[in-house]
Amino acid sequence: MKSKTTALILAVLLGGFGIDRIYMGKIGTGILKLITAGGAGIWWLYDIIMIASGKAKTKDGQALI
Repeated sequence: MKSKTTALILAVLLGGFGIDRIYMGKIGTGILKLITAGGAGIWWLYDIIMIASGKAKTKDGQALI
């Protein structure tokens, strides 16, 4: 089980580097996010909104708690 609070903090502080995605088990998209600098900031903002609203899931489909 992954923490929603931890994922949100990682997304805000290190989201441009894909660390939040890697924490949630999504290694491939985490690396892609790193290469694209957080999708020029759009992907970074999207992930923050998804995690904060509770809609983000881990790689295996579990909700963050």
